[in-house]
Amino acid sequence: MTVKALYDYKYPASDRAEVFGTDQLLYVHWLGNPLFCSAACFRAPQAMSFADFVAEMVHPWAASDPDFDPASISGWQIFDEVFDPGDGSKSLKDLGVGHKALLKFTTD
Repeated sequence: MTVKALYDYKYPASDRAEVFGTDQLLYVHWLGNPLFCSAACFRAPQAMSFADFVAEMVHPWAASDPDFDPASISGWQIFDEVFDPGDGSKSLKDLGVGHKALLKFTTD
């Protein structure tokens, strides 16, 4: 639902990229999992490797589902495009994962 201000709203968004310095916000959605009906938001350094991001942030969050198996993650997407992080050694920035990107995955 959109909201219309009844006056000139001239305040910058508090979640804009420049507020976070070398960090960024990333949304992660586990597609098809009824326990996680929406994306979770993580603050991660742009220089963090994709593999570290998944191991240090996504795995602990997803592990709250007792059926989660880290080896079963597949089918990464960024927004609605297929996303191949390769071996995961590149940084989030080098992979083109920007501020407030929506990463999605499925499990086998």
